Amino acid sequence: MTNSRTPVILNFDHSVNDIPDAVNVPLQTWQELIRFGCRWSAFRRLKPLLSSLLPPQYGCVFTGSGDYHHLTWLLLKHLNMQEDIQLIVCDNHPDNMRYPFGIHCGSWVYWASRLPRVKHIHVIGIGSADITARHAWENHWSPLMKGKLTYWSTGVDARWLRCLGAAEQALAFPDADSLMNAFLQKMDATLPVYLSIDKDVLRPEVVNTNWDQGMFLEAHLQRLLTACQGRLVGADITGDVSAYQYQSRFKRWLSAADGQETPSDSVLRQWQQRQNALNLRLLAQINAGWRQ
Repeated sequence: MTNSRTPVILNFDHSVNDIPDAVNVPLQTWQELIRFGCRWSAFRRLKPLLSSLLPPQYGCVFTGSGDYHHLTWLLLKHLNMQEDIQLIVCDNHPDNMRYPFGIHCGSWVYWASRLPRVKHIHVIGIGSADITARHAWENHWSPLMKGKLTYWSTGVDARWLRCLGAAEQALAFPDADSLMNAFLQKMDATLPVYLSIDKDVLRPEVVNTNWDQGMFLEAHLQRLLTACQGRLVGADITGDVSAYQYQSRFKRWLSAADGQETPSDSVLRQWQQRQNALNLRLLAQINAGWRQ
């Protein structure tokens, strides 16, 4: 049975449109400060504003470009959790990387792992080289060594975690089907779920994003959402596409180093149309999954 809640668009970049009855939270003036990454002082300033603008009970939150995935940490904090939950993150990247300048879209999972009520984090669909031995030093090791974080990957070798005694925290599979089959068998049926979807986990033939992309099809997300029915306490979707020219030289350098490309205006519009159509399909399934 559908238990629809009002969706929310955190509108930093105008990338999400055509979500019926959504609460549109205007945050364009924060784009330069928050996008990609920010200092903790900026995040602390944003937190009370965000809390004041979110409706009392809301549904799926759309955060726009994957450059804003660190907003999930603020949304988790806003939940004011009174019980343990499991955090399931669909992402082509671990988002557990070291970032010495505050928090950013690639480091927020580490900070989520420190929240007392987040019992376990599963990042599923990783296909990037971020978890290979060459990048081992860039990963936060503590949540992996404590058994609080598990990487679920396709086509990536993360056997270096054996050296940390955390081999079971890096589960590798030959393809997305076998990964999803294994995850659904292991998924904790006793804990409520916060689900965060970064659409860069999807193949480019499904939708295009600003980031390198993984191997999931929409069908893999649909299977996961079906398994979450009746258990969702929170959900967000990121990975939409937008073009932005940073004023900060430092951010321009960081985004260039991560290989982000800016499509032409006509291509961008086509990508956004496909993205918004997918958003509506995912939203319909999420609205069928809320815990009563």
